[in-house]
Amino acid sequence: MTDFEEMAQQHSAGAIVRHRSIFADLPSHKNDAELSTDFIKKWVIPFYMEIGNSEDLSWIDDIKALKDEITVDVCLALLGEFDWRPRLVGSYFAAVKGYEQLSKIIGTHLLKSEVCCVGHIYALVLAYFNTDKCIDYLSKYLDYYLTQPGLYFDQEYLMEAVLYADKVNQTENIKPHLKKWTGFKQQRTILAYQRALSIAKTIEQQKGKNVAEQYLKNIMPDNDNPDINFSTDNFEQQIAILKNLNEYCS
Repeated sequence: MTDFEEMAQQHSAGAIVRHRSIFADLPSHKNDAELSTDFIKKWVIPFYMEIGNSEDLSWIDDIKALKDEITVDVCLALLGEFDWRPRLVGSYFAAVKGYEQLSKIIGTHLLKSEVCCVGHIYALVLAYFNTDKCIDYLSKYLDYYLTQPGLYFDQEYLMEAVLYADKVNQTENIKPHLKKWTGFKQQRTILAYQRALSIAKTIEQQKGKNVAEQYLKNIMPDNDNPDINFSTDNFEQQIAILKNLNEYCS
């Protein structure tokens, strides 16, 4: 495989941002071999785009139909693939079946943030398990990634996950992260504006100053207000679904 082919494969798997974090050397659970096509067709394709869909809930019945076949080994195989799709399904199935012992794998995946599109499910599952270690994974993520404005991943989901856990546990773990959140969003605004200025210069050269100024006005309307009001509504809704599935499938 050429370097270009490897890069394309990793991009397809969800590794769209190359970065090395302080968590890069944490040992990850990895499969020894690629998942078979039949395995992917059965366990990944029907679910990875449906899990969490609150409009069409037919996927819940599809999971219930497989309750006796969702084993620890199935979850481990899904979690061990370097691709966001099986990792998403494997994390969710771990919660469905109550496999709390897999939270270390899920927490490590969260901290390393190797692939996109799955951090919200990691956060949901860890908040659902709600052990001290799971809450620690959420906090460690925020401690680091709120200091990395160039890595805009799942910080908002994690803030809401911690807020949800605080509501359930009557704790105040969100407090140390609020100031960092404000600074993070302010730095994100600066970075976004710098990129917009660079694009505007190109637009001005090609289409004139008036078009460039209009572009800037449209692209930066509210400076991405850092004082966002977080809500636990989505977590409460999704965890209610998980509890229902767990009661049925365990």
